[in-house]
Amino acid sequence: MSGIPKVLTIAGSDSGGGAGIQADIKTLTSMHVYATSVITSVTSQNTKGVDGIHDIPPEFVAKQLQAVLSDIGTDAIKIGMLSSSDIIVTIAGILSSNEQPYKVVLDPVMVSTSGSRLLAEDAIQSLIEHLLPITHILTPNVPEAELLLGMERGSIRTIQDMCDTAKKLTTLGPTLVLLKGGHLPLDINGDKKVVDVIYNSETGVYREVENDYVNTKNTHGTGCTLSAALAGELAKGLTDENACVRAIHYVNDAIAKPLGQIGQGNGPINHFHRMRWSPYEGQPFIDAVKSSLPPNLWSDFIDHPFVLGIKDGTLPIESFVYYLKQDYLYLQHYARAAALAAYKSHDMRSIGDNASIVVHIAKESELHIEYCARFGVTKEDILSTPESVFNSAYTRFVLDKGATGDMLDLKMAMAPCLLGYGEIGLKLFNDPTTKREGNPYWEWICQYAADDYQDAVTRGLAEMETLSQHSVSTSVSRFHDVCKTFEQATRLEIMFWEMGLHRN
Repeated sequence: MSGIPKVLTIAGSDSGGGAGIQADIKTLTSMHVYATSVITSVTSQNTKGVDGIHDIPPEFVAKQLQAVLSDIGTDAIKIGMLSSSDIIVTIAGILSSNEQPYKVVLDPVMVSTSGSRLLAEDAIQSLIEHLLPITHILTPNVPEAELLLGMERGSIRTIQDMCDTAKKLTTLGPTLVLLKGGHLPLDINGDKKVVDVIYNSETGVYREVENDYVNTKNTHGTGCTLSAALAGELAKGLTDENACVRAIHYVNDAIAKPLGQIGQGNGPINHFHRMRWSPYEGQPFIDAVKSSLPPNLWSDFIDHPFVLGIKDGTLPIESFVYYLKQDYLYLQHYARAAALAAYKSHDMRSIGDNASIVVHIAKESELHIEYCARFGVTKEDILSTPESVFNSAYTRFVLDKGATGDMLDLKMAMAPCLLGYGEIGLKLFNDPTTKREGNPYWEWICQYAADDYQDAVTRGLAEMETLSQHSVSTSVSRFHDVCKTFEQATRLEIMFWEMGLHRN
């Protein structure tokens, strides 16, 4: 076995998606196993029942089977619905001709969850004569076991009955039998339980696997799913008994963690219970974060009256000067935050990148002083200006997130400043209605529309995307936390504009 484990499923198609080939592929995919398939029958069914079965001609079933085995190969085979004697004989003939026996898991599908018959009566004997001798693990439920052994329905009533039946079934050919107890819930110490019995004919060992009984009608596809999961575990190299136990746990979790009601009848189990979805699936991380903001909050930031006053040059000079003084003080703390990011970095490249931000801010602060001088503001004026409570609230929020959280927490607290100023700069620069000639703030606009700042935005976005893959991944709660950090920082940016506008 090399590369990704592979399982071939030979079964019928369920148009409702809860059982058959569809259930098998969902199960195997969730287990990180590559699934190939041979379709034996196409059914017309939903959660209420099967109202039509169209068997695939045996020669075309053979063609599918040979196509997969001759090229892709397989590490294990799951066999489900076969429906006709001719299809059974065809499949058994091809599989038995291989020099090395395949690890075949056979789910003797006879009746669907909704009660529809899926295997012709004359095909049962063909299954016993041709398929059971080449089966490695057989996975019948109680009614199926009774049919295979010609027992009266209801003969199996106890765990001992199940053990005796499992042993008898191995005389028909299978090495192991996993007899499922879902149709025979038992009262054990006052609790309703489901007991599955595993019997290994090579060792003579029995194993009972007990799980809580889940009272639900949504069990469509349990047999298909268990046998597919079992084949998947065998393909991964697990021992037979361990593969059986893991498959049982897989199905039990799939029943206990429902999808919700699908259809009006016996709904499917949850094949996705092992999968962890990205909370921002299908879009870049920062786009998802911005989408999580309350309506209009981002536009309240980038289209704030302070920004619009910069755009048309009507912002009072006094407001802009006050903003510049506070912004210089803000830059000092922003540099501290970047230094903290360097401290939190784990490799020289990241350390260097964040250290260069500190150096860039130091240079920018000098240019800031030169820019302030054009408005008659000296460095002494700036340094003697009391820090606004809004400035203090914002900068301490950023530093606190950096001190108590990880790198992503810090970067998300800093992100609205980096991204928002970049977006404002480009928006105002490219807007033909923005005043250029005679606008005292045109140079400020150009500063944030310039290539060096936009390059910094691009690098910041890439860094946040990478950090999100390591720090958010599939955690919905973690994503919610960083979204809240971004939201709070955005609100503090808005208050920074308000501070400048009202000079308080």
